[in-house]
Amino acid sequence: MISLDFNFNILTRDLSHYLENQVKVGLFGSGVGLSLVLGFSAAYTCYYLVSVAKKPQLISGGKKFYQFLREQCPVVSETYYPTFWCWESRIQTLLRPFVTAKPGVVYRNELIKAADGGQISLDWFDNDDSFSHPDPATRPTVLLLPGLTGTSRESYILHMVQQSRDLGYSVVLFIASASTEYVCSTRVAKPAGSLSDIVVAQQGLSCKQILYFNADPQKYDLAEHTPRTYCAANTEDLETVIDHIQRANEAAPIMAAGVSMGGMMLANYLGRKGRETCLKGVVVFSAGWDVFECTASLEKPLDRFLFNSYLTSCLQASVHRHRPVLEKCYDIDHVMKAKTIREFDERFTSIMFGYPTNDDYYHDASPVHRLKSVQVPMLCLNAADDVFSPSHAIPVEAVKQNPNLALLITCHGGHIGFLEGLWPRQSTYMDRVFKQFAKAVIEQGSGLADLS
Repeated sequence: MISLDFNFNILTRDLSHYLENQVKVGLFGSGVGLSLVLGFSAAYTCYYLVSVAKKPQLISGGKKFYQFLREQCPVVSETYYPTFWCWESRIQTLLRPFVTAKPGVVYRNELIKAADGGQISLDWFDNDDSFSHPDPATRPTVLLLPGLTGTSRESYILHMVQQSRDLGYSVVLFIASASTEYVCSTRVAKPAGSLSDIVVAQQGLSCKQILYFNADPQKYDLAEHTPRTYCAANTEDLETVIDHIQRANEAAPIMAAGVSMGGMMLANYLGRKGRETCLKGVVVFSAGWDVFECTASLEKPLDRFLFNSYLTSCLQASVHRHRPVLEKCYDIDHVMKAKTIREFDERFTSIMFGYPTNDDYYHDASPVHRLKSVQVPMLCLNAADDVFSPSHAIPVEAVKQNPNLALLITCHGGHIGFLEGLWPRQSTYMDRVFKQFAKAVIEQGSGLADLS
């Protein structure tokens, strides 16, 4: 058998021979080329180990939750080694969808009816082959919420499904962007012309919709379905989904994970519900805690070019699909001219959900204002270099005031990146956090009782 030392010596000899023949540096001779390569490699390695690879910062509002995470989720105490050739935040963010594998998953789709007559789409992975939880009536369920414009085929979603499958759990995905069909007639709680601004906001109707009804209600077919999009501030459909899951499997424990905007929606839901929820625990990844700061960060020249314009076009595409109906209530031409997410929200989202101004919408959508009301164990993973959620807006002080909250901050990772390993095709740091926390919540949940 050829030894590793022998192979290394051959590699070094060949490299030296190549450099001697290809690198000519005059006074110092050809050996300088090899010295430069080795010197740069050593310097880069030192920089990486000192400045890039670091242990994450774990912050919790209570000692009990902090100790639980240290004991049951060892990943929170381990050094995070980002992929050494792409640890920069934007590169991590952009590359993850392309370099990570997409495990094969077959979903079962279910359509449920919302209280207002709308349809909500759920994708189930039942995991009927579960060895650890063979009884579907008691099999733990993980609810997943993807990010803005996300689908059940996103690589990070597929990885979490795979991790849940390995644990023996079933998975249900709530794709907010896919749940768009609503009956207008059920949204009018009072006769046309009598709705106050407050009722307009509560019903999710825009002022333009109300004016349209007032102008000539006979022209509008109330049986016609009209799309209503989604936003982080509106948790009505999420409440319906969670209640449905609980009724379907009353004996099964339920936990949830949200990514980016899905995480913001989950955090807002917990802030509104307090203890009135069946969720045993929640983990949130790359959430934007202050929408004002998030949009301001994404409007910086480079980030606007790399991310903002693309996401805006995705949102406009979703509006364009329903244009024949939406243009009855909105100036779609004006919406389609938006260049940033903020402009899109000003011209469409804030109006659709009945906010007086876009600032009112952004304030309501920012989970930071509801963290003090969260009464369910919630772990939040953010990267300090995430341009979608800048480090100065991560709610460290708010987390310290609530014993049900814990914040895990890595120096690097970008937005839903957290790549690690030489070639990060498989599990990422984020995936490992998810798997360990989900297992801890489901199987060691008694340790999270009475965190206050």
